[in-house]
Amino acid sequence: MGFRCGIVGLPNIGKSTLFNALTRAGAQAENYPFCTIDPNVGIVEVPDLRLQKIAALINPKSVIPTAIEFVDIAGLVAGASKGEGLGNRFLAHIREVDAIIHVVRAFRDDDITHVAGKVDPLADVATIETELALADLETLERGIERTAKAAKTGDKKILRELECLRQANQALNEGQGFQRLLQDSDVATALMPLCLLSTKPVLYVANVSEQDLAGNEQVAQLREHVQKTDAQLVVVSAAIEQEISELDPDERSSFLDDLGLAESGLDRVIQAGYVLLGLQTFFTAGPKEVRAWTVRIGATAPQAAGEIHTDFERGFIRAETIAYDDFIVNGGEHGAREAGRLRLEGKDYVLSDGDIMHFRFNV
Repeated sequence: MGFRCGIVGLPNIGKSTLFNALTRAGAQAENYPFCTIDPNVGIVEVPDLRLQKIAALINPKSVIPTAIEFVDIAGLVAGASKGEGLGNRFLAHIREVDAIIHVVRAFRDDDITHVAGKVDPLADVATIETELALADLETLERGIERTAKAAKTGDKKILRELECLRQANQALNEGQGFQRLLQDSDVATALMPLCLLSTKPVLYVANVSEQDLAGNEQVAQLREHVQKTDAQLVVVSAAIEQEISELDPDERSSFLDDLGLAESGLDRVIQAGYVLLGLQTFFTAGPKEVRAWTVRIGATAPQAAGEIHTDFERGFIRAETIAYDDFIVNGGEHGAREAGRLRLEGKDYVLSDGDIMHFRFNV
């Protein structure tokens, strides 16, 4: 199962620099609008210290982390929903991702042009959110028109769907968003096929200078805005993160220490993206391979097995399961088994983050 985070924002705010640091993919990053036209895509390992601790007990031939996909989408501008700045093409790219990472400029630099002529994070956020909402309104209006024709048959299910679409259209027109409405399963079901941009979870990344890593006035304004929504906020300096990404692994720790940081901003972005998508990790562990796998929070044991192979889910019998802490404290699978910490779980078992699983199946 692939999970994609789309990196969006106005032109010249550090999106491609952040993407380069995340993926070391060398995406073009220049000081002019629309230098990114087709989206750049990179697969990024999810940092997880637990993986190395499990491997240290087993000494496997290979260690494989789980990963998440990042898509660098070209800068949006006011009027994007009407096609300004190749906007329709860029908005289509956003529809294809599972979550949005909205990079916002929170630094001043006269040498880097701001498309609006001034640094104002809240205005930048409003520009992007307005364009996404306008695009969604067009999509909803087409959906309402199509559903209204189908509802002439009097089908109660279609009539309910039409009611849900009209409620969503009204909420968006009034600037309320969809958070409350999506708690209604009927509304969530009606909106799902439309792939609305405004329903996607959002992580704001405030791009600051090295001097402002602890925050500044612009970050404070952005944080206040984020607290009013279900979004998250991470503060990074994209330029510094790119420097860190170019260092040898052995040098990164001392560089972070010099900056007074426990971990890189990129690690926090990746981890926040993981949380934003409602994901968790389980592990498989053996002498050949220790590996991390990604599933959605709430996944059952057969669904987790299906991440490894569809046959595992189809023929699922049971899962031998050890909690991560029990695995470490007891020195691995043998010790956990001896201590009675290995459990046999069936089809209804809902995974906990960090579970170490061995699946039994028959096809």
